[in-house]
Amino acid sequence: MLATALAIVTLAATGMEPPVPSHPSLPKATRVEATAARAMAATSHPLATQIALDVMRAGGTAVDGAIAANAALGLMEPTGSGIGGDLFAIVWDPATKKLHGYNGSGAAPAALTVEFVKSRGLDAIPPHGPLPVTVPGCVDGWFALHERFGKAKMSDLLAPTIRSARDGFAMTPVIAEGWALNAKRLTKFPGFNEQFMVADDSADSGWRAPESGETWKNPLLAATLEKIASEGRAGFYRGDIPARVEAYIKEQGGVLAAVDFASHHGEWVEPVSANYRGYDVWEIPPNGQGIAALQILKMLEGFDLKAMGWGTPDYVHTFVEAKKLAFEDRARFYADQRFVKTPVQRLISAAYAAERRTLIDPAKAALAPEPGVIPTGADTVYLTVADSSGMMVSLIQSNYRGMGSGMTPGLGFMLQDRGEQFALDPKHPNALAPGKRPFHTIIPAFITKDGQPWLSFGVMGGAMQPQGHAQIVVNLIDFGMTLQQAGDAPRIHHDGSTEPQGMVKPMTDGGVLNLEPGFPEATLAELKRRGHVLKPAAIGVFGGYQAIRREADGTYTGASESRKDGHAAGY
Repeated sequence: MLATALAIVTLAATGMEPPVPSHPSLPKATRVEATAARAMAATSHPLATQIALDVMRAGGTAVDGAIAANAALGLMEPTGSGIGGDLFAIVWDPATKKLHGYNGSGAAPAALTVEFVKSRGLDAIPPHGPLPVTVPGCVDGWFALHERFGKAKMSDLLAPTIRSARDGFAMTPVIAEGWALNAKRLTKFPGFNEQFMVADDSADSGWRAPESGETWKNPLLAATLEKIASEGRAGFYRGDIPARVEAYIKEQGGVLAAVDFASHHGEWVEPVSANYRGYDVWEIPPNGQGIAALQILKMLEGFDLKAMGWGTPDYVHTFVEAKKLAFEDRARFYADQRFVKTPVQRLISAAYAAERRTLIDPAKAALAPEPGVIPTGADTVYLTVADSSGMMVSLIQSNYRGMGSGMTPGLGFMLQDRGEQFALDPKHPNALAPGKRPFHTIIPAFITKDGQPWLSFGVMGGAMQPQGHAQIVVNLIDFGMTLQQAGDAPRIHHDGSTEPQGMVKPMTDGGVLNLEPGFPEATLAELKRRGHVLKPAAIGVFGGYQAIRREADGTYTGASESRKDGHAAGY
């Protein structure tokens, strides 16, 4: 291949005309960054941010604030979260001066097997309905985080959301738009309309999604949260709630049972890191996809991105080609490490990145990259909170595919559909098995510098997340953007890579490149010349970003981008 480890890719080097356009100016931020001396919260809903700050003002920790904000988002932004889903977190603990990771993903039901799915005449697990439902791990994650790092009573953390669920709150515009889109595919499922829609005789179906500015209430969720507040973790994983879920799912033809709830426990894990130009970028190891961001960054580290310039065809092309290579490994190797050992350290190593980097052709888009050779031996909300002690929390939580599976068991929340991500090939590392966690898309991130906390951040949105993580890091470190600019800058999204459901549909056509408005027309034209297929993206594909940076003097800077209804604030 033409690329070398330290190549500065230019059109002149490829002999192509016309020459590369001069570097575009950096994109402007949509708003000023938030600054605060003691505490900061950045979430995708202004009320959730306020709740987190109120908790910390009352003496709670950053983890307390994050739990309270996450509970609020499950009510206020069910298009991306809820207690029927899973949770991952990275916590900087100033007492131990280290990062702690929590994997709160749930497993497949004990009765869900490859044979069972195939007996239904299916060659893949469907995206909605009872079959993709896995055990929800969110509530377990709250209690695990709280036990180690919390101070406030759990009942106090859930109280603001319970009040809002009973009394109502005003719907925000971006969430209302997403709600209406979800409703189109979920209205057919029993219980969905009664729990997540507004009765309206003027609507064709007699139901419609809540509209921007309209007051929304969810008394069923209030009752469920009250049970959790009074009975603790057991109130969700044992007794009435699992029994009702089991009865509902059985009626729909699924197999999730109360025993699956009772056997669930998330786990504390060691975050893994790769150094990028002197900064250590941290992710949760598989079954999540976080290390894909590290793989992308390690490949990009061999190119002079600053010299290329943001928004140029050289930069975009190089980024996309690195992403393609990382995602082939993602499809081949990432899985639940309790069942299969993913070769994490090899995949994120500098030596492996150097090998993979040589496959990037600066003149041509790859159509069918292959996963690397590894020696054997194997939709979403993001929030971040920081407190006066220096504790910082990077937390992400999701039901997957927007609102989730469509399974709404009369408890005010929807069950997730993460099981769709399983492969049905028994030989694949991510193959479905009872009690196994599926490949997972949601990933929190953190950056340290010289062993000190520097940035807690995340980007929402399925396969956009590792692509987004890498772009945020590059925007900050290579292009010198501010924290707000780094999130607001138009994004690159490549789609069509081989998926972790198995290699049954490998990418053979190079996929599709979505570029957010704001890239120069000359860049788009040159990318087409190099063989990229450019298409407009659907609403929401570019994700959403929140970030908090710890400054050298101990103060905080926060950012929350304009693609969401979000808000960064502090005191």
